[in-house]
Amino acid sequence: MGRIAYRGDRIDIGGRSLRVVRAGPASGGPLVVCEHGAFGCAADWAVVQEKLSARGLRSLAYDRAGLGHSDPGPEPRDGRAINDDLEALLAALGETGPILLVGHSMGGLMVRLFALERTHALLGLVLVDAVTPEALTLPGGPTAVRAFGRVLQLVSHGARVGLMHPVSLVSGNMIGLPGAAGAEKRRIHASAPHAHGAAVEVMQWPATSRMAGAADLAADIPISVVTAGDGKARARIKAIQEGPANRSRSGYIEHVTASNHANLLGPRFAEAILRGIDHALAAKT
Repeated sequence: MGRIAYRGDRIDIGGRSLRVVRAGPASGGPLVVCEHGAFGCAADWAVVQEKLSARGLRSLAYDRAGLGHSDPGPEPRDGRAINDDLEALLAALGETGPILLVGHSMGGLMVRLFALERTHALLGLVLVDAVTPEALTLPGGPTAVRAFGRVLQLVSHGARVGLMHPVSLVSGNMIGLPGAAGAEKRRIHASAPHAHGAAVEVMQWPATSRMAGAADLAADIPISVVTAGDGKARARIKAIQEGPANRSRSGYIEHVTASNHANLLGPRFAEAILRGIDHALAAKT
């Protein structure tokens, strides 16, 4: 995949590189850091980053180790290892100022764990249809996670012989990304190394959940929760997702009922994420 054109840059973090896509002003003001979900990549955030740039805000999205255009990292690929990489990436980019963390899906566990364990100046969290540690307490939760990991392993094997290329034409861009980002998403979706990297992460989902659920987030951290789907049909899950915002002194909750888990990041619904970001930034000013 290294010979395929891609957006952004590869940044060395100490003998291996991560692909990063930066948008907005080159410097000044807070940095919005976007953490993708399982089987995701930096391209997932293209619409959100474009909207942030239009508001004069700086943002950064990246491919986690082993995903997209990033080199693999040492195993296990749990949330602590992932956040070690993020800290190394920020340091390599000279980003020492305050950041706002935005996490989609399983990325919600990563940003929560970052807030618990890291000392980097943090403006707040925006949890976008995010997984919470409590999700594994739901009936069938652990079984579903193990099954998802096995599916990704099978996808990796199939992608090695090209089976994912036709599949990616149908399911590779469920977000609805336009232009170059959409094409990039489909290419990555069909990649065997990407599927393997995602499977390695998902197999560590229970461990990452335990780490992220080891303590409550500080009440003074502004937290925005933006969820997808019908509240009645997903009432129990949504109640769990709302928890971090309800426990924050500066919480914000928005349920985007017409959206789904993927297209919440796309052109039709991304403004809801921007409202969550606006709330978190305003709470710290």
